[in-house]
Amino acid sequence: MKFVDEAKIKVMAGAGGNGCLSFRREKFIPFGGPDGGDGGDGGDVYLLADTQVNTLIDFRYQRHFKAERGEHGRGRLCSGARGEDLVIKVPVGTEAWDDDTNEMIGDLTEAGKKLMVAKGGWHGLGNARYKSSINRAPRQTSDGTPGEERNLRLEMKLLADVGLLGLPNAGKSTFISQVSAAQPKVADYPFTTLYPNLGVVTLKDVRSFVIADVPGLVEGAAEGAGLGIQFLRHLTRTRLLLHLVDMAPVDVEQDPVESVKTINRELERYSEALGSQDQWLVLNKMDLVPEDIREELCSEVIDRLNWQGKVYRISGQTGEGCDQLCEDVMAYLEQSREQEQSDSDDNKE
Repeated sequence: MKFVDEAKIKVMAGAGGNGCLSFRREKFIPFGGPDGGDGGDGGDVYLLADTQVNTLIDFRYQRHFKAERGEHGRGRLCSGARGEDLVIKVPVGTEAWDDDTNEMIGDLTEAGKKLMVAKGGWHGLGNARYKSSINRAPRQTSDGTPGEERNLRLEMKLLADVGLLGLPNAGKSTFISQVSAAQPKVADYPFTTLYPNLGVVTLKDVRSFVIADVPGLVEGAAEGAGLGIQFLRHLTRTRLLLHLVDMAPVDVEQDPVESVKTINRELERYSEALGSQDQWLVLNKMDLVPEDIREELCSEVIDRLNWQGKVYRISGQTGEGCDQLCEDVMAYLEQSREQEQSDSDDNKE
């Protein structure tokens, strides 16, 4: 199935029903009086986060959504029925934006969460509402108000704990297939990964976390080079970034240090927050580096980068070093969650 993470749709809430102009007509009751009922309210439009929906591809084929309008009022003081609400299912992690004002309406980060995106119109009043001691036969009614209309931009952001960074062919897909059950396409040419992949990493003690692999970046991605940076939004929710570096590139002129600097420049250009996110350096494909120069090569890369964070030496192909990396990632995530919970409790006090 094609992966689609952005869509534009138009939603229209239902209009309110009009009030009714009616007078009571019954035998032996010559002065029956007004009995026109009110109209019904228009239906609202909601977005619902559903775990059974994985992409926004359905909105490529249906772009207009309209809720039911309220029924008009009737005689004998009968009010019109309220219009039925329209519920649109979207993937968990979808942001809703007003495309005209560029204002965020809401963020659906939890399964089952509902978000109203268009309010239905109010009902009109029947002539019975206007009856008074000085106006016993009113012929006045009001119409229902139109429902709200909105042009929406839906942006899906994957809910992952860890994100993978790296140039094309850095070995991200091989790594995620090594540590999880995900089976992304793996090949020896650039841009094998065309859309994000999610994998659940389960440790031996049944603890787990979610990892996201996005298409590789190249220099100039901000201007649209390669696959551009459209998929970087999926990394904004992550707590930790793993920066994979190809230590045995096919192109001998490719410098691992420049590879890291290139990616980080693109991150900073995309988002200051993403550029300053916690990041670990993962030196990949160590199985292809001769043992007698491994330590020297790794030390040179670390020194030239002046890297102050954590560094790991792994092989996504053989699994060397992957278990320890995953254990440390799990410990980092648990510590981060505990810290967030502690900060939240302090704020409540």
